[in-house]
Amino acid sequence: MSSSVATQPSAPRAAAPPVRTQRSLLSRVLARPEIGALAAAIAIFAFFYVVAEPFRTLPAFATVLYASSTIGIVAVGVALLMIGGEFDLSSGVAVTTSALAAAMLTYQFSLNMWVGVVVSLLIALAIGFVNGWLVMRTGIPSFLITLSTFFILQGINLGVTKLVTGAVATPNASSLDGFASARAVFAGDVDLGFITLKITVLWWFLFVAVATWLLLRTRVGNWVFASGGNQASARAVGVPVPRVKIGLFMGVAFLAWFLGMHLLFNFSSVQSGLGVGNEFIYIIAAVVGGALLTGGYGSAVGSALGAFIFGMTTQGIVFAGWDPNWFRTFLGVMLLLAVLVNLYVKNYAARRK
Repeated sequence: MSSSVATQPSAPRAAAPPVRTQRSLLSRVLARPEIGALAAAIAIFAFFYVVAEPFRTLPAFATVLYASSTIGIVAVGVALLMIGGEFDLSSGVAVTTSALAAAMLTYQFSLNMWVGVVVSLLIALAIGFVNGWLVMRTGIPSFLITLSTFFILQGINLGVTKLVTGAVATPNASSLDGFASARAVFAGDVDLGFITLKITVLWWFLFVAVATWLLLRTRVGNWVFASGGNQASARAVGVPVPRVKIGLFMGVAFLAWFLGMHLLFNFSSVQSGLGVGNEFIYIIAAVVGGALLTGGYGSAVGSALGAFIFGMTTQGIVFAGWDPNWFRTFLGVMLLLAVLVNLYVKNYAARRK
């Protein structure tokens, strides 16, 4: 009689855990938006250090930082807005609108300068809110909405200033109450012992630090990247896209107001035609710093490096004794190269493991 042996079914093998591919250090470095701008900043600094002897002094470096800060303050907000997938072509004239509003209001009604500062801030934030609300409400591209705002503000700046003052500039406001204290906040000098800096440089560093923390360490930063990367997908996962984008437009308006206050208290008077064309410089600084025109990618530090490149170039050309008319040509070349380099670096980093 034969006996049969029952076989036990073998236990199923446990599935191997997925292996996470560790990216190389080079890939992680190249993936940073600001890496191309950092390399360009080092190269331009070294170039002018060699060819322009006055460029090597500490006072010259302070001048470079000041010129950079007057671009970089607004460029921080513009970079965040571009990461969120939008543009603001009214930021240049909005700087002038804020300064004109504060100067004319306080001068015509003999008010304390701080009243004008606060009222002009409210006006600036209202402009930013309207820009963002119209973009989200109508679905019209922000390029067209803010281009319309640009022309509206440009006309108001020129027309109202001429109507109220009879000239194209505001009266000198240095004798008004509160001017000295406001100047200390917005346009004072800071003596560090070895170098004297304009206070706008320190404010610029602070704004960059806050924006970097906001983007990389908060939920709002994730919302900004998501809104710029894919707006429909961001909405689907619960991102409050309208609030995020309106907030970004108001952030640009706030920084434009701050720069406007600096111009007012640094020069005591404001020309109504200022600011036209500066919106492109802010955008170029953000793009040179790694922000993509398609949104969803960029950094506040990159915008600061882009502004620093502008500051070095504008002052370096003067220190070297060259014709400053070539500066605009440099802007165009730098923008084209920045777009190509950023695209190449991004694609190269994505291919490496």
